[in-house]
Amino acid sequence: MTTRSVILGTGSALPRRCVSNAELAETIDTTDAWIVERTGIRFRYIAGEGETTATLATDAARRALAAAGIAADAIDLIVLATATPDQTFPATATKVQAALGIDDCVAFDVQAVCSGFLYALSVADSMIRTGAARTALVIGAETFSRILDWEDRGTCVLFGDGAGAVVLGAEQGGDRGILATRLHADGRHNELLYVDGGPSTTETVGKVRMKGREVFRHAVVNLASVMNEVLEEAGISPDAIDWLVPHQANARILDATARKLGLPPEKVVMTVDRHANTSAASVPLALDTAVTDGRIRRGDLVVLEAMGGGFTWGASVLRY
Repeated sequence: MTTRSVILGTGSALPRRCVSNAELAETIDTTDAWIVERTGIRFRYIAGEGETTATLATDAARRALAAAGIAADAIDLIVLATATPDQTFPATATKVQAALGIDDCVAFDVQAVCSGFLYALSVADSMIRTGAARTALVIGAETFSRILDWEDRGTCVLFGDGAGAVVLGAEQGGDRGILATRLHADGRHNELLYVDGGPSTTETVGKVRMKGREVFRHAVVNLASVMNEVLEEAGISPDAIDWLVPHQANARILDATARKLGLPPEKVVMTVDRHANTSAASVPLALDTAVTDGRIRRGDLVVLEAMGGGFTWGASVLRY
């Protein structure tokens, strides 16, 4: 009998401070109209004192566990996707493990930038399918505000902080769960979206650098392509999709990708206006938003997709 990974619960967390475009315009050469026209972003949340990737991830994990009705000690795997860990090592996942009071489980980080949650989900799904785990926390969490150049309006207005989590459980038979996932990477495009620092090169954290126009072009092509791949693998046509939950990078990318798939806007979950680009957190944060407000219901066919620096990109189709 086939074992599938089923989403038992979702959760998310945001920092206390919400920053509007108007507030940014007080210190940066930009305007609300300029940001909205080019990105669709109106607000973002910025981590303050005492708020870290681990604290946001832990809050999101607790909410996902509560939604699933699962006790923390039932978790035997934590996979946390982040490009902004609390420390170079140990893994931020182990800090979440300790904060949740879990004495022993497999816990590690995955780094694929904005595609990180899709990569983490695939790893956890594979371990559940093979029996290496039964119940997993998969988390995307970021404090991107701490690697932004606040004098570069081309990047600093785009990102925010936050976390999203799902609890995955093994289920025998049935039609729920993760049906297919496809992942890709192409390291030739490093210079289009990267951080100009690192322990083994500059011995610094570095700042985000991006060539937005080129990233936009690659994103639309790659995301449409990988979604067609994953739907074909799952044997599903685009018109069967109930919801598309995309990486929340830019409203124009979301619109263009949906058009390529022939999906109407009302089937696309969009939170970029409220949260900006939260990198690895954006897909689970958007997923939790749509589950919590009742749009996504049990039995719905959902496609998740993301693309990030590297480039990395991927998509997953699941029956919620």
